[in-house]
Amino acid sequence: MQVTSVGHAGFHINTEAGSILCDPWVNPAYFASWFPFPDNTRLDWDALGNCDYLYVSHLHKDHFDPEILRRHVNKDAVVILPDFPVPDLQRALEALGFHKFFETRDSVKHTLTGPKGELDIMVIALRAPADGPIGDSGLVVTDGTTTVFNMNDARPVDLEAMEREFGHIDVHMLQYSGAIWYPWVYDMPERAKNAFGTQKRQRQMDRSRSYIEQVGATHVIPSAGPPMFLDDELRYLNDDCGNPANIFPDQKVFLSELEKNGRTGGILMIPGTTADFSGTELRNLTHPATDAEVDKIFTEKAAYIEDMAQRMAPVIAAEKATWAPAEGSALLEPLRALFEPIMRQSNQICDGIGYPVALELTVPGTSGEPVVVETVVLDFPERTVRPAALDEKKFRYGFTIDRGIVRTVLRDDEPDWVNTIFLSTRFRTWRVGGYNEYLYTFFKCLTDERIAYADGWFAETHDDSATITLDGWTMQRRCPHLKADLTKFGVIEDGKLTCNLHGWQWDLTSGRCLTSKGHELRCGPGADAETATLSAEKS
Repeated sequence: MQVTSVGHAGFHINTEAGSILCDPWVNPAYFASWFPFPDNTRLDWDALGNCDYLYVSHLHKDHFDPEILRRHVNKDAVVILPDFPVPDLQRALEALGFHKFFETRDSVKHTLTGPKGELDIMVIALRAPADGPIGDSGLVVTDGTTTVFNMNDARPVDLEAMEREFGHIDVHMLQYSGAIWYPWVYDMPERAKNAFGTQKRQRQMDRSRSYIEQVGATHVIPSAGPPMFLDDELRYLNDDCGNPANIFPDQKVFLSELEKNGRTGGILMIPGTTADFSGTELRNLTHPATDAEVDKIFTEKAAYIEDMAQRMAPVIAAEKATWAPAEGSALLEPLRALFEPIMRQSNQICDGIGYPVALELTVPGTSGEPVVVETVVLDFPERTVRPAALDEKKFRYGFTIDRGIVRTVLRDDEPDWVNTIFLSTRFRTWRVGGYNEYLYTFFKCLTDERIAYADGWFAETHDDSATITLDGWTMQRRCPHLKADLTKFGVIEDGKLTCNLHGWQWDLTSGRCLTSKGHELRCGPGADAETATLSAEKS
């Protein structure tokens, strides 16, 4: 089996039974904020796109690139389709001309039969509202000799089916770097921002190491990040000056982290690198440049990014020219028309948010600084969208966004502000209290289909009856957030439990979630299961 990196989470997997192109992404994503690092624009995309199978893990724009799919990928390729709760991914691919779909079932082994032979695959589909825009997934492929697990940026909570069906995994590709806006867009003191960034950076890598230990593959390929930020106003986000608080560490940083923790088998791949595997053996690794040139990308990263920024400046300018103008009429009524019907369908989510949220809409000021010209309030308790009252000065949660960006997502009928505005980092935000998962779920689900699924998901009762003992504390086995197995992802320190899957925390003396509203943990001291009670029962 030959595995070729095509950048970010993208791979071309070539076997005697056929080739699979995974997550090809080239064009800038999220309002021209994200670019693949290192550069992959010079690859032969026509050759890569002449594949037998196409796998797109989910609809995030750094995985789903409509332009590269439209222009370069064979429309007769069979699409390996994850088992998602809503059909948005299939519809988007059909709109680009793809017409052959192999529909998988979550965590079920399937056989792809084509004119060149057979491949066994499994797609692990994540279907919680927090996963992608209603869905994320990972792909397992074996040609009978070599088995690879392309986890990209998915965070599966249960890998037992994969282990049972495929046994030993030879190659594991996974994310280790940031794909989030926290903490850099928050209004907080710089010292606090650096402290939170340092913590976030380490938790990301700890989570990845937990998966690596759990999967136990012979070889590990860091992938799905980091993005490269080339716009002048976003350049500070690049990890190119040794800042330990930066949440976007690169492949070399993570490989060093693995070595520091005694883990061997890490492989550095850049776009165009090919690795030939036979079972557990890496027979050949070929970079598209000399070792010295590859090393220079990372040792002289700031210069590399500067060169890329100059080359891509026309691309960024052209992208910005397509955005709607910031100036113009007020946006209260268009936002009311979008949000109020969704609010009326989402009692679980609106109640989970629990308070009004402010949208401060700005236009460029004469000095270049943005000026707030309109404040629209999403009043979730009342299920209404309204102007801010004259005496309404403080909100527990709010966003400051350029009005042109908001006009653009309204014009384009974008169903997911997380996958457009928020991941762009082209906004500011503040909050009083913890992260509100319900709020960001709402912004991901701006269609009738999505909001119905998400609200129903939150309304379901999840089984938390299994009990474990961890470091002298008794607690439910499944994380109250997204049901991760705490025997694998739970870490206890100073009376607090951290689930390393997403970094959520709980106070073990009370069971109270320290990260978000709700999500109480059933827990208690000692090994006696009867001492583990819900915090609500204690009060």
